[in-house]
Amino acid sequence: MSLVFRILVLLGIAIPFLAILCHSFSLENPTDRRVLVLVDDLAIKSSHSLYFKSLENRGFQLDFKLAGDPKIALHRYGQYLYDALILFSPSIERFGGSINTAAIMDFVDAGHDLILVADESASDLIREVATECGVDFDEDPGAVVIDHINYAVSTTDGDHSLIAADDFIKSSIILGSNTIEAPVLFQGIGQMVNPSNDLVLKVLSASPSAYSANPKSKLSNPPAIYGSAISLVSVVQARNNARILISGSLKMFSNQFFRYGVQKAGSPTKHDKSGNEQFLTEISKWVFHERGHLKAVNVRHHRVGEVDEPSMYRINDDLEYSVEIFEWTGANWEPYVADDVQVQFYMMSPYVLKNLSTDLKGVYHTSFKVPDVYGVFQFKIEYQRLGYSSLSLSKQIPVRPFRHNEYERFITAAFPYYGASFSMMAGFLLFTIFYLYNK
Repeated sequence: MSLVFRILVLLGIAIPFLAILCHSFSLENPTDRRVLVLVDDLAIKSSHSLYFKSLENRGFQLDFKLAGDPKIALHRYGQYLYDALILFSPSIERFGGSINTAAIMDFVDAGHDLILVADESASDLIREVATECGVDFDEDPGAVVIDHINYAVSTTDGDHSLIAADDFIKSSIILGSNTIEAPVLFQGIGQMVNPSNDLVLKVLSASPSAYSANPKSKLSNPPAIYGSAISLVSVVQARNNARILISGSLKMFSNQFFRYGVQKAGSPTKHDKSGNEQFLTEISKWVFHERGHLKAVNVRHHRVGEVDEPSMYRINDDLEYSVEIFEWTGANWEPYVADDVQVQFYMMSPYVLKNLSTDLKGVYHTSFKVPDVYGVFQFKIEYQRLGYSSLSLSKQIPVRPFRHNEYERFITAAFPYYGASFSMMAGFLLFTIFYLYNK
């Protein structure tokens, strides 16, 4: 009985763990995933239920935990238990279990996604994680974003920290094809994005009249960040295609802001519902790879007229190159259609740079002549476009010179030299005859 009991215990441990692995992120189904949600208070689960419900309706499995729970972990037995992490715990001073800043960054470095939400109570820990992701919150702990011109009309907000923001990034891949008509309600802290960091994008920016300050104290010095330099919501796409969303407002995800009517100061138009739900739903589709996720398969190259891939090419060979590129639509893979995909034939620098033609079915192809230089070359595709996951393909192939028996017997360009040689021999023969027999 003891042996049977041990087997049952082991099965009881292994089966749930295998179930986790089976529902994890995969290249064939990028949106079939488990999400860990860490909150300060479990009441957030109900106060922000509309946002969580939109994720669950799209097939995500949300696992809610208190951020200070000593049992929480991102990985076990060398395998990650979750494929995305949502931090709705702005005031947490220390995470429970094995989670810390380094663990979160390792999670992202492994290709997983992150949503980080802060507010005016943001702790040093949350600010540190944001800084590691390339975004800096205002250092003043009491500062919030204030706008005395583009604020939302309200009977309770007297300091104009409730902002009606509508300066969105111009990208249908990130925000969807449907225009967001209503402004987004935002109440929280501002972010500063390093302009030299091309991995961070401002998705929702403040207006030129906004600034970051403490509304409860008199402003004696110019604000640290102001105008359109303030980012309200930012996204990051890492070099490994992991995606991060950073927001300075927890309230903008709440049911109250989702349902709240909005009227921008100075505008006669009043919207019955804010744009928060549409904005955050669409951007979550991008963060969780339901949109803008590319994959490349079936990379092929061969000589013109042949089918098999050679082990090496010879200089001046004519070759053909092809690759198939598909885009994930949230349910299946569709052919990706674009006219700006390029391939490089590369050795230290590109010797050949060609645009790839497409058959509109996902196949990109081109042909070119191998340069008259021998060495070790690479077929390279480095494709980076706003909103899309980047593609980096590389395939190495050597190029050899002509063998001694592969050159032409007589080279046309050398005919003058041939003529000079034969004319010299003929002249020497005539001179010899003339010298010997002439008396």
